Amino acid sequence: MFLDFHSEIFSWIRGGLFTLFIYHFLIYFQNRSKLYLFYSLYLAALTIYLTQDIFPENWETVHNYLNFPIQFLAYAAYVAFARILLDTRNFLVKWDGFFELAIKVLLVLVPIFVIIQLFFGYKFQENLFLVIMLTLTVFALISYYVVITKIRDKFSVYFVVGSLIYLVFAHISFAEMYLGEKTFLANGFQPMSFVYFGAILQSLIFSVIIGFIIKKIEQRSKNAEVRLANKLKEIEELKMTALQSQMNPHFLFNSLNSINNFVLKNEVEKASDYITKFSRLIRAILNSSSSPMSTLADELGILALYVKLEQMRVTGGFDYVVNIDKKLHLESIKVPPMFLQPFIENAIWHGIMKKKGAKIIALTIKENGDKVLCIIKDNGVGINSAKQTNKMDKKRKFYGAKATENRIKILYKNENVKISTTDISNGKTTGTEVKISFPLKIS
Repeated sequence: MFLDFHSEIFSWIRGGLFTLFIYHFLIYFQNRSKLYLFYSLYLAALTIYLTQDIFPENWETVHNYLNFPIQFLAYAAYVAFARILLDTRNFLVKWDGFFELAIKVLLVLVPIFVIIQLFFGYKFQENLFLVIMLTLTVFALISYYVVITKIRDKFSVYFVVGSLIYLVFAHISFAEMYLGEKTFLANGFQPMSFVYFGAILQSLIFSVIIGFIIKKIEQRSKNAEVRLANKLKEIEELKMTALQSQMNPHFLFNSLNSINNFVLKNEVEKASDYITKFSRLIRAILNSSSSPMSTLADELGILALYVKLEQMRVTGGFDYVVNIDKKLHLESIKVPPMFLQPFIENAIWHGIMKKKGAKIIALTIKENGDKVLCIIKDNGVGINSAKQTNKMDKKRKFYGAKATENRIKILYKNENVKISTTDISNGKTTGTEVKISFPLKIS
């Protein structure tokens, strides 16, 4: 069984090494990591080295030129693979120089041994190779000790174990030079069979290490994606907070200005009543402003307080009508704090304020498929008329409304969020209608 290199077990090992070579070579082309390149080259050199055992007898010349040089190429690829796997440039800075030198020496030995075969023959190659292998063995054992004591992680342990397995089995095979081939054959083994066993065991261990590395990289990638998602969420919340912090002072300034007007007109009772309502509203705003989102139920409560204040400011007052779809669960619908207030403010100060007679603002909130539709309608002069009356309105963008539009788009990631303003004036009536549509749930 272990005497014929054409038997199934040896064919399986050669095939296994070749399959591992193809697999890791293809991975290299996918991610361009030299770790896979050097490991695949090592496996390719090992496969070629072992395939020599089934060369035809008339290929002896090819074997004599190829045998030792291909081993040096394999060892050079192995050291290059080890440098990347163990990251010796960072963890073994001084020793990494020896690894780099070893690669250069092994590559130089490849053409040297071809020349030796050409002028001195195979026996001279064999004797010189024995001396070099003893030197490389001592270097390898010292390196393994340095790796284990300096790096101290599971990858380094697995690497050293896999390397020692191959080293031990290879030296059992090289013992043929001292014991002779007959000693092995008498015990039912070809001397090279131990190299086969060592090579496949080492390759399997190295493949497991690479599997761990791939898993570790994937986990790092997932963790990075989670961290990125959290950071993006933080950024969105900061945007919301920034816009909110800019909008609230806009409203507060107007309210304080109204209190000042009451005081200047010596309307003490109105000023006192206004301050009481204003303080309640401020508390509500402060409670809601600590979060980038609020429930629609809470916002309607704050909005009612705000409207009561504005009804005190507007000469003659105005009617405020609210119609809410009973199917809606206001507690579960999320909106930015002070969500509707800027649109109501525009309806008051740029719509009904300039109108004579009855003044009405109607707020309708209803379910529209998988969306919430908010409609703010006033019977003011109409947005087009307001712009014509005041040239400043042509260029002016009411900041509170614009900020709210940005905040609702950020909250719902700009998905299915629509805000439109329409002048609904005709020959008989005037007014403006604002429609705000956004999803029922945050995706």
